[in-house]
Amino acid sequence: METRRRIVIAEDHTILREGLRVLLSSHPDLEVVGEAVDGREAIRKAEEAAPDLVLIDLSMPKMNGMDAIHEIRKRSPDTKILALTVHKAEEYVLTALQAGADGYALKDSTHQELVTAIRSVLAGKRYLSPGVSEQVIEGYLAGKKAGGPKSLWESVTPREREVLKLIAEGHKNREIAELLCISVKTVEKHRSNIMEKLDLHNVSDLTAYAIDRGIVTR
Repeated sequence: METRRRIVIAEDHTILREGLRVLLSSHPDLEVVGEAVDGREAIRKAEEAAPDLVLIDLSMPKMNGMDAIHEIRKRSPDTKILALTVHKAEEYVLTALQAGADGYALKDSTHQELVTAIRSVLAGKRYLSPGVSEQVIEGYLAGKKAGGPKSLWESVTPREREVLKLIAEGHKNREIAELLCISVKTVEKHRSNIMEKLDLHNVSDLTAYAIDRGIVTR
């Protein structure tokens, strides 16, 4: 009897998550062993279930998919990761791959394309949805070899990302300082650095950027 490959689905939209579970479970070589509705739960389920693959959305509450991918890769290095998203922009693709994703599939993919993506990643291959230019992966590999910066988002430090999330959630500088146990002056410095790195100019711009990246939900 063929061994079924174990999959965890991380997707905050219930209808889509349930649809994916039904779709994947219809294949005799695939088995859904866990589901997550946010990034933090995805990390926990990946550790608890030890799946062969995590299928993960990039826009989720509590912790966005990019950061969750990074943590899953660090904590569960043997687990394959396939990003599933609506975003086609090169920056998203590169950032997901840099975070540790083994593949990148689009939500407008057909049933067969998604299954092909899953099986390719499980076989140890890197997969990019046909809707994403092949030049993206070439640019990623070239940039990785060169060792230089690859995207604006990559230049933002983990602490700055935390500050950005809290700003987008509506917290004031003093509240952020208390939550992160740092000074108000340090918060202001982080805010200034974020704006400069991402070429954003006010709180509205920061919030819109955070929503677009899935750092916070609408």
